[in-house]
Amino acid sequence: MLNRRRLLTIGGLAGGALVIPAVRGITPDAGPAPRQAAAPHGHGVTNAAAAVKPAVTPFSVPMPLMPEARPNARSSDTDFYSIPIQPGTADILPGLSTPVLTYGGDFLAPMIRARTGRGVRAAFRNQLEHPTNIHLHGGHTRAAHDGHPMDLIAPGATREYEYDNTQQGASLWYHDHSHHTEAEHVYRGLAGFYLIDDPAENYLGLPSGEFDVPIMLRDAQFDAKGGLVMIDPFAPSTLLANGKPQPYFQVAARKYRFRLLNAALEYTFALNLDGVTVTQVGSDGGLLSGPLTREKVTLTPGERVDIVVDFSRVPVGSQVVLSDDKGGAVLRFDVVRTARDSSDLPPVLRQMPDTRSATTEREVVLSSQISETSATGLINGKPFDPERVDFRVRRGSTEIWRIVNGDGDFGFLHNLHTHLVHFRALDRDGAPPTADDAGLKDTIAIPPGKSVRVRMTFPNRLGRYMFHCHFLAHSAIGMMAQMEVVA
Repeated sequence: MLNRRRLLTIGGLAGGALVIPAVRGITPDAGPAPRQAAAPHGHGVTNAAAAVKPAVTPFSVPMPLMPEARPNARSSDTDFYSIPIQPGTADILPGLSTPVLTYGGDFLAPMIRARTGRGVRAAFRNQLEHPTNIHLHGGHTRAAHDGHPMDLIAPGATREYEYDNTQQGASLWYHDHSHHTEAEHVYRGLAGFYLIDDPAENYLGLPSGEFDVPIMLRDAQFDAKGGLVMIDPFAPSTLLANGKPQPYFQVAARKYRFRLLNAALEYTFALNLDGVTVTQVGSDGGLLSGPLTREKVTLTPGERVDIVVDFSRVPVGSQVVLSDDKGGAVLRFDVVRTARDSSDLPPVLRQMPDTRSATTEREVVLSSQISETSATGLINGKPFDPERVDFRVRRGSTEIWRIVNGDGDFGFLHNLHTHLVHFRALDRDGAPPTADDAGLKDTIAIPPGKSVRVRMTFPNRLGRYMFHCHFLAHSAIGMMAQMEVVA
């Protein structure tokens, strides 16, 4: 008989990858001809049984800032970047060296800072010994540049992705999406921020410059030598903020904007700031309609939230700790000085898109097929098949999706990420959406046995795009499907 531990550790539901036969064929609308799916590989990630709780002195190291990528060249309307994908090592734990995968050689990937209406061309050179690719999570991207999981960059090859950044300002991120290996690659470090600044939002006066700080949150497990261990839900985890366990960050007594991203494989953060209220100003798809006061913020993998914290209410010389309900202290803010503050927090931030009448309603059921030896992820009863189109949708149309977590018996939490399109939550099993559902979303949590309804209007893009569970070990074993946007 299968118990919960057995269920969680079979076939990838706790972070491993199950080999699924490679399949061929997506239409030319979806971009270049697909290659075979990448096979899972170890490259340094050890068995979960080797996980230990590393000795870390809390708040003994500073939280590093995200390095910002600099364009190699600029034209009148486009910035050009060249970023290698390569193995490296990182000083995550004191006195130990951790083998990682990197964009640009650093465990903290270079942050691409784009601008609404100005294009980006990013050439990624694969210096790994295995295929990989790039997905711009939250981007309104042409299908050929979306990073389809079967469209891979072969070892030694370079692929240029084009992003025209026609959308409003938002906190996005880029990461590996190679089928079967996306979980391991992201866990090893293949994830970075991609911020779209919108000049039309400058008049709002939100904190900017050095007071606008992206923070990537995730968990990790280590062996005694500092090597990464693939996640075991029953082994000790270490929470990281910008790649460091329990760092501190020195701030001035003024307002800051923090862009929080959950880049974990399966860890859900439930965050609070020592009881200090924070003000949410943004979600996955950019700014909210207006500020939202929060005492706790919950983020499942792939979700983002922008918050403003006013440290002028905290005496200089004091500290406040950002904590997770389950994992404890994540990051300490040390208020070390006073500072002039000309930033603002206006009552209206953005006009939400017009609500159109939906022409189609669909149901999307996320579930798992479990045997004694394997597990497969399913959407509407089927595992991912790149030769199959699950939904055909009209560009410019509005649809309502009812997303159901069919794993109530197993107790698995899922979330759904839609490529290309953002949505707004309508209700949860008939009840109003939660504060965590506010704004434009591209990733939303569905507890076991529950459902949520969302409304989305599709951009004017043609081709095939993915929708999948963003617990990446679940998508790696098949919990993905395809929609094709048609004229």
